Amino acid sequence: MKKICVVISSRANYSSIKSVLEQISLSRKLTLQIVVSASALVDRFGAVEKTIKRDGFKINFRIHILLEGENVETMAKTTGLGLLELPTIYKYLKPDIVLIVGDRYENLATAISSSYMNIIIGHTMGGEVSGTIDESVRHAITKLSHIHFPASIDSKKRIIKLGENKKNVFHVGCPRIDLAKRILESKKYKLDNKDLNLGVGDKIDFNKPFIMVSQHPVTTEYEMASKQIDETIKSLLKIDYQKIFLWPNSDAGSDKISKRIRAWREKKKLKKIRFYKSFPPETYMYLMSKTKCLIGNSSSGIREGAYIGTPVVNIGSRQNGRERKKNVIDVDHNANKIVTAIKKQIKHGKYEKSKIYGDGNAGKKIRKILETVKINIQKKISY
Repeated sequence: MKKICVVISSRANYSSIKSVLEQISLSRKLTLQIVVSASALVDRFGAVEKTIKRDGFKINFRIHILLEGENVETMAKTTGLGLLELPTIYKYLKPDIVLIVGDRYENLATAISSSYMNIIIGHTMGGEVSGTIDESVRHAITKLSHIHFPASIDSKKRIIKLGENKKNVFHVGCPRIDLAKRILESKKYKLDNKDLNLGVGDKIDFNKPFIMVSQHPVTTEYEMASKQIDETIKSLLKIDYQKIFLWPNSDAGSDKISKRIRAWREKKKLKKIRFYKSFPPETYMYLMSKTKCLIGNSSSGIREGAYIGTPVVNIGSRQNGRERKKNVIDVDHNANKIVTAIKKQIKHGKYEKSKIYGDGNAGKKIRKILETVKINIQKKISY
């Protein structure tokens, strides 16, 4: 049996690989190994570990590497701690392939440690263009990886342009679309009240219209995070809808955003808003399918939003250059512009569904490739 090790370091990591984990678990030719680390173990970032266990997956190892502070120094040091811890785990698990998700900074440690231990690396969602440091990290992981699973045709082309062997680049789509497809096609899915009641703030009636907010710090602009979230919150005060507000991730600037949210809450000016640390992936997809508009800078608005048809207001530079469809309106960090865009999207309503990021079968495709692929550990640049 071929052993596939997946390191999950955040809530976004998990939703981006869950369908693949399910498929590996079903395979008679593959054995799944899961390592949970960084913010995926921290309660204030949603403690994704609990969701992973609730979904029935076995966690082989947990490594606490996340340094608090949410600044550029702690990001770099967290990556360093991961590089120290992971080789010991690999030595014990002896994986045949380490599967890395996307562009999280912690995943750079996963890629470097795997490379030096002569372990084949598979990489999902590579070749994409976006803002902040994520793009550089993503391309760095691509150059250390052996098997590539891009989510779009353009991403596949970029990976090949980076000098990767086209025989090892497989356009499979984004695994997150698998979950979106599952929710859209399900006639029996119901929201779990336990998840919905975990938040704080005003109670939300999910049978009435609501909007969603998911805004993360931009690492290369982290010193402006307070001002940026203030503009978003000012815009929300002018929109008379219920609001679901998701807590930011652990990137540099997260603490600044959190402090400003708390300051606004203490002023008691945030009405019709409920704050959540995170949602299980399927819950999030369902809410995206029902929301009047998604506001912020999460890639989910561009990825799953395109497939679901969710109206999205994308704020700032975090998703600069990422392939998108007509469901996204881009605006600067300006409250008045954000309000105008939100009203326009609410008036427009749902958009036509797009398969730019896949058809909802990425997990199955990746599983089949992992079962049969044969790769030489020694990489060479391809011209």
